[in-house]
This record gives sequence, structure tokens and C-alpha cells, in this order.
Amino acid sequence: MQVVLLSGGSGKRLWPLSNEVRSKAFLKLLPKAGGGVESMIERVCRGLAEAELLASSCIVTHRSQVEITRKSVGGDIPVLAEPLKRGTFTAVALAASYLHSVRKIRPEEIVAVIPVDSYVEASFFKRLQRFPEVLAESGADLALLGATPQLPSTQFGYILPRGTSSSAEYLQVAQFSEKPDEARAEYLISQGGLWNCGVFSCSLQFLLTCLEDRGLTTVYQELLEHYNLLPERSFDREVLEKTESAVVIPYTGQWADIGSWDALTPFLPGEVTGLGTISADSEDTHLVNELSIPVHVIGAPGLIVAAGPDGILVAGKEQAKRIKEELEGQVMRPMIEEKRWGCSRILDCTRTAEGTEITTSKVALLSGRHTSYHLHPHTQEMWSVLSGSGEYIIEGMVHPATVGEMITVPAGARHLLRATTHLELIVVEIASSPGTSATEDIVRISDNWEG
Repeated sequence: MQVVLLSGGSGKRLWPLSNEVRSKAFLKLLPKAGGGVESMIERVCRGLAEAELLASSCIVTHRSQVEITRKSVGGDIPVLAEPLKRGTFTAVALAASYLHSVRKIRPEEIVAVIPVDSYVEASFFKRLQRFPEVLAESGADLALLGATPQLPSTQFGYILPRGTSSSAEYLQVAQFSEKPDEARAEYLISQGGLWNCGVFSCSLQFLLTCLEDRGLTTVYQELLEHYNLLPERSFDREVLEKTESAVVIPYTGQWADIGSWDALTPFLPGEVTGLGTISADSEDTHLVNELSIPVHVIGAPGLIVAAGPDGILVAGKEQAKRIKEELEGQVMRPMIEEKRWGCSRILDCTRTAEGTEITTSKVALLSGRHTSYHLHPHTQEMWSVLSGSGEYIIEGMVHPATVGEMITVPAGARHLLRATTHLELIVVEIASSPGTSATEDIVRISDNWEG
């Protein structure tokens, strides 16, 4: 069985810690066995590895999240980069074309599709392993996983089975209901309705037929080349709700969509994450602080206080999800970005009257990691090494990078930086072309150290 992990999201409901690049799946906030914290994507990949499913997995994400995905999961899992966000149907289509034309997977092999940001336990992955047998036994085109509802939530879609049984491994699907109101949700639960986890499986041939029926190519590179012409589609609306032969496997274990602050806080390791305190009379308040300065909450019950480089949120937990509405239509530059080689945090960004953009960042490279070999056509860089050691290439020449050194990289010069120990530096970027953003003014040449 092949596993396709869908990753993405706009990062608005968990602002300011999440953003367009570092969405909720990448936030290291969940406690893990043995100590420490991990992200949702790390947790899901760990579960897949324990179920011996990770080796046959691939991840579909937007191209802006490839670097942070690589940092989170390593280099062994294929990461398919979408040029544009086009919805779950198109993301699944991209994965199907990859499995078919690049990996040469047999058409009859089963493909399971799951989101990377669900909070589940080990029994969830054991249920995934049952997909091939259930599809073979039932003869259905699609098999889904449906979680037993804990309350009549209006935030999830519902799967209504045809009949109910506490012992049946799977049930025929009668209908789907997309985020009903509370009264409708209560009725669906009374009729045996299950939460739609966004998890389904089918044969690769079924997916390829879906593409062909819609006039789409099944060749991976061709699909990528025409991505900008593809409509934005949901797999649920485009395929699931139109498929008559579908079954659902009930799942009674833990499943949670922790995509908002009120849903996430019960899973945090404590009331305070980061620097700061909460007074004793601030019951049911949580503080999550990524800044290097403390935040103190006094006499304020029932709040989520979240602080990070992108901003500060103070909200009642139940109302915190309204931040998505507040941010709608705003174009915000992420102030922190995680890369496969480390991370970069913007300290200051200004634009002169002439249109020149000057960005000052603190950059950290992990020991043994390096940036891509690249150039900035219109941007000059100046590096000041704060700590650690490394070496860099400018136009093919290798130089040592040592503490206290000032390094100038002219606009248009090909360059690369590598850390031999954990390396920190201040980087000033001067984008000389009016209207040019330093973060977008980049041409990547190679991911290899040699360039």
C-alpha cells in the first residue's frame, strides 16, 4: 500500500505562531514519549514508521513549504511540490501521476490518503493497514475512515453509514454531510454518523481513471507544467460525494483536528510554553511564547496568549478562531522561516523612499548543513558571523567563515554557506531594484555543496 500525506494550510487559525510557510503541522508544541516536543507532521510520520508504512509514503505540499517539510521529515520521503495551491483533488491527482509515471506503481495497488495534521494514536495506523483487505472484501471503489463523534461538532464533515453495527469492520456509506449545524449534527450522530477524518483509500487505477475522466494527464511532469490551468477542487466534492460504491471503517480511538487554539491547548505539555508566567487566578489560561522576552499574564482567566515573531494574540479561547477573519485579505510576510538547513528570523525590514528594501535577519545553520548554491540578481548581502564556524563559496572559491568576520556577497554572485558547527550570523539584504523583495529575488542553481 502507498501512503499519500497531504500537507498545507494557510496558518491563520494558529497565528501568530503559524503562517503561510510554517503552518500548524510544523509547530513543535506536542509532548512526546521520553520527553521533548514534536510537531504534528513528525508525530504522524513516527506513527507511520511504527506501522511500517513510512517507507512507502510521499508528501504533497506547496513549494513554499518544501524546505520546512524536509527539515521535519528528513530526505528519505519523497516531497512533491505544488506550484500553486489548487485544493485536495488536484493534490491527490499530482500524487497519483507521480506514483504512476515516476514510481511505476502497479495500477491495482492501493493508495491511502491522509492529512499530516491529525492527532491520533497508534490504533489509527493499524486501521489504515486494513484498507487493502476491506477494499478487496467489499468490492467498493473507495474506503474511508470515520471517527466516532465525541460531540455534535459543526467543524467537521460527517459520514452517514447505511445501517449501524458495533461489530462490523466496515459499513456501506449512505451519504456525506459537510459541516452541518448543531441540530443536524445531533441527528446525524443519532443515526450512527461518523466524523469524516479526511482519510480514504482506493486503487491507483481508480485515481488515474478520475484524472482521465476529467481530461487531465496522468504524467507527473506534464501535470506540473499545466498546474496553473487546473481549477481549485476538493476531493470530497469532486469524487467522494459522487462515488456510489464506498465503505467506511469505524475508528473508535483518539482523533482530533487541533487546528485552532481552543482545540490545541488540551494537548500542550503545560499552561506555559516559553518565557513567562500565569497567575493562580488566571484559570484555564494558556501562554505560548516564542519570543526571547517574558510575557506575564495576571488575573485573566480563559485566555490564549500567543506571542511570536509575526505578532501577539490575546483572545478568549472560544473566540480565538476569529483571528482567521481578522487576517483575511492581509498579505503578511512570514517573520520566521524554517529551512532544511536551519532557520531564519527577520529582525527588521524597511523600504527607502527610492523603493530599496533592506532586511536584517538572524540566521542559524545546523551543524553539517548547508544552503543551496544560489544567487540574488538584484540583492546584495552582508554577513556578520556571531558564533560557530563554517565555510562558504562565492563564485566557486571556498573561504572559511569565522566569528567576527564580515562577508559581502555582491548582487548576482553565486554563493553557498555551510556550517561545520552550529553557526549563527546576522544577514543584511539590500534589494537594489525598486519593488524587489529580497526573499523572492533568488535563483537556485544546485542543492549540492560543490555547487
